[in-house]
Amino acid sequence: MKLLKEIKIEPNKVFTDGQFNADLSGKTLVEIYRHICGTYPKFFKMDGLCKLGFVAAEWLLSDVSAEDKANSSVILFNHGGSVYTDRIYEDTIKDSENYFPSPAHFVYTLANIVTGEIAIRHKIYGETSFYILDNEDVMNAQPIEALIDESQSPLVLTGWVDYESETEFKAEIKLISK
Repeated sequence: MKLLKEIKIEPNKVFTDGQFNADLSGKTLVEIYRHICGTYPKFFKMDGLCKLGFVAAEWLLSDVSAEDKANSSVILFNHGGSVYTDRIYEDTIKDSENYFPSPAHFVYTLANIVTGEIAIRHKIYGETSFYILDNEDVMNAQPIEALIDESQSPLVLTGWVDYESETEFKAEIKLISK
């Protein structure tokens, strides 16, 4: 496997290809989105996990041809699934006196929605998977590497994307070729 590009996004810090990116650091996910592409209105309907993964993918896939994207795969991991949005949705249904289920939140109560949003945006027709792991260290284990190796795609967008809150999140995603 060959590393082509990588991005790491945390609150107030962005590293692109291992280098601190002053243009993107200290910005909100919306500001980073506007800086990178800003042309996908559906972004504003996404939950935090999707926004985080989407912004990372936008940067990683910005110079990949449509043909290469079509044959790519997206394999992402985290430890909390979509728990942040799950809790927001739960607040809309837990009180029978104040019951107002929100479809806008419900649709994002599955972590794999982020891989779908990336695939739709970039017309990726390869594998899209989202796995829940105990911790980030497990991602480097041999079974995970085998999963990526077994992918039929020549390009794989893969890594860790976890969103706990608006001030606690992390994406560490790579674009690799096989």
